[in-house]
Amino acid sequence: MPTAAPSAAPSAAPSAAPATATAPTTPQTRVWDLFVRVFHWSLVLSVALAAASGFLLESRILLIHISAGLAAAALISARIVWGFTGTTYARFAEFVPGPGAIREHLAGGNRHLGHNPLGALMVLALVVLVLALAATGLVVLGGVDKSGPFAPWVSYAQGSGVLGLHEALAFGILALVAMHFAGVIFESRRSHENLTRAMVTGVKERRPGDHASAPRNAHPTLAVVIIGALAAGAWGVTASQAARPVPGLPVATLDATYKSTCSECHIAYNPSLLPAAAWQGIMAGLKDHFGENASISAAEAETITAWLTANAAETADTKVAHRLAARITEAPFAMTEQRYWKRLHAEIPEAVFASRAVGARSNCAACHGDAEQGRFSPFAIDLPKETLK
Repeated sequence: MPTAAPSAAPSAAPSAAPATATAPTTPQTRVWDLFVRVFHWSLVLSVALAAASGFLLESRILLIHISAGLAAAALISARIVWGFTGTTYARFAEFVPGPGAIREHLAGGNRHLGHNPLGALMVLALVVLVLALAATGLVVLGGVDKSGPFAPWVSYAQGSGVLGLHEALAFGILALVAMHFAGVIFESRRSHENLTRAMVTGVKERRPGDHASAPRNAHPTLAVVIIGALAAGAWGVTASQAARPVPGLPVATLDATYKSTCSECHIAYNPSLLPAAAWQGIMAGLKDHFGENASISAAEAETITAWLTANAAETADTKVAHRLAARITEAPFAMTEQRYWKRLHAEIPEAVFASRAVGARSNCAACHGDAEQGRFSPFAIDLPKETLK
């Protein structure tokens, strides 16, 4: 019989499955620490709130404006401390540029993981402007509104004079913010990285050729101690200044004869609301007092006239004395007919003045808690609730 054909050779073992290819990962590095990121977005919020409330120019929201401005100044102060005690990329020594670094960056030099030289200049400009805004704002508050730590030292003329500088600095801040937005967009496209996201996550990718940075250890405990000391010092100075007398305030206590006589028909106005000549004209014409006979005895008229004249607008250094009373020079000496008064109250509906809680435009005390003292502070304005319905 023919022999059987040899059996086929055993088949080769199946080859191992190819390994799954993995995409190379880009090394990431922590650049912005938690303090820097919280500071950044808190400053954005406080500056935006201060700008919005400041440019609206409404007295009732002045407290919001002041609070936001002081918050921005406090954040900047804490950031300065962290600039000497914080992590590597938070340190001023890391990012404050010299002329050579700026020229190198403009020429397309190595990428900076932290602030590049132009961004560093923006940071420094914001630090200076925010602190200058806070300082000038406190001067205005002290001179114009007779409040805050500078009230015992700043006159109305000085405070109102600094107001123009404060407003100019505010426009400077807006210009810097616009430049910052433009710079972030430009640098994000140029460097092909999302700088806004990096300020949220704190992380950037590390690339070959990045600008070398010397690692520095943070000292958070020291930073907290310094910031706490600064806060305590600011609080102590503010409290000590608040205890000092403020010059130029109107007479706070009304003469008994004047108050009892005049309040029978209307509120007794503080004498700082009119100049001396206007008070003399009013007292000389009581027989025709805004259309009514308000005659009193000669002795009472003499006493009241002397007191009103001695405490008239010329003796006060308030905003009302300078902006309202000083412009009332002709009869009938009605404050509510003055252009300045009308401008301040232009947005208040007529229904508010006609309500039972107010009754008339001349009833200042209905909305101004310090009307009798002649202060008219923006912090003492409170419209009756029934008028807001």
